[in-house]
Amino acid sequence: MSVEATTERVLRLLSLLQHRASWTAAELAAELGVTDRSVRRDVERLRSLGYPVHATVGVGGGYQLGAGTRLPPLLFDDEEAIATAVSLRLASGGTVTGAGDAALRALAKLDQVMPPRLRTEVRAVHNATDTLFSAGAEVDSDVLMTLARACRDATRVRFGYTGHTGVARERLVEPVRMVATGRHWYLMAHDTDRDDWRTFRLDRMRDVTATTWRFRAREHPDPVAYIQRSVAEAPYRYLTRVRLHAPADRIRKLVPPTVGRVEEDRDGWCLLIVGGDDLNLIALHVARLGFEAELLDPPELREAAAQLARNLAAMAHADAPHPAATSSS
Repeated sequence: MSVEATTERVLRLLSLLQHRASWTAAELAAELGVTDRSVRRDVERLRSLGYPVHATVGVGGGYQLGAGTRLPPLLFDDEEAIATAVSLRLASGGTVTGAGDAALRALAKLDQVMPPRLRTEVRAVHNATDTLFSAGAEVDSDVLMTLARACRDATRVRFGYTGHTGVARERLVEPVRMVATGRHWYLMAHDTDRDDWRTFRLDRMRDVTATTWRFRAREHPDPVAYIQRSVAEAPYRYLTRVRLHAPADRIRKLVPPTVGRVEEDRDGWCLLIVGGDDLNLIALHVARLGFEAELLDPPELREAAAQLARNLAAMAHADAPHPAATSSS
């Protein structure tokens, strides 16, 4: 028998074991049209590939696919492949803590080997589905897939990009990592034209194309920390520093990483670094946190807080309007 025929039979055996809890050797032989001896050889082939096929003897004995110490290659039928791909697309949106990035990597692997006809089915389901859990900007799943593969394969990517100033330019980058913040997806990459690290919002990209140019990975900043600083601090007119009399972990629960960075400080205090264009708004948000605070930088932040205090005091001590006089009957 040819190698192709044997491989096809082994895959068929795997499919049978995945669809029912237990099979006898005679049942498998009848399904595959081979002898019991051939079934035993094929079971050994599956075991050599990492599939834990358990065998029991006696009345009611047979073969059963069990759990092993590592995950072997999986075999999906069409319906299972479509369901898995759709689920991974949903999970890659960042709705499950820590799952979005792993789901995207798994989706990239599945998409690479999926037949075109199944890709069409997955796209049809995706295009016909809306979700209510995300309040952030939508990102084309094909963009996610292209960038995920480029990060994995270390290939340069070219795309048009519209910055926060509204100016559109073409970029050629060496992608390293994508980070989802809950509202947006960001790419950390080395910009070849500027010879420096940059952060790009995926929803501002257009015509994303992976080139055939490979690059050698270079030392880079931590992607999560770098993107947090870029998003929360870099784009703004002011960079403020505030000490808060509270544990850092407690403040992190109140201040999202896309809004500010929280660092440990001494004696039960922590340091909050926030970027912004409106110091009055920052002072208001610090006051709303409800903790003892020291406004460190810039000096204008203290002036904004003082003005806020005067405005609030004036509101609190303002005379209440007299009720309108009512005419007596």
